[in-house]
Amino acid sequence: MARFEIASADLAAMGEKPASADILLQFGLDSACGLNGAEDLVAAHKWFNLAAMKGSREAAQRRQEIAAELTREQIAEAQRQAREWLSLH
Repeated sequence: MARFEIASADLAAMGEKPASADILLQFGLDSACGLNGAEDLVAAHKWFNLAAMKGSREAAQRRQEIAAELTREQIAEAQRQAREWLSLH
């Protein structure tokens, strides 16, 4: 069996089903903690935003916590990335 390393959640295959709030929340946690490299709070905000849109209360809370550490420009970038991800998925 082959094993694939995926460095970016954006490249991960979701299969035919849409990504669940739990999966998107985990992507946010991984980004915030730097699990796949450097800590990326903009990406974390993006994933928490997407998970919150799917009904995750924890994601909404974590997005708010992350937003307190970001500039307006970084939040705008995270929102742009979330919209782009939605348009592709």
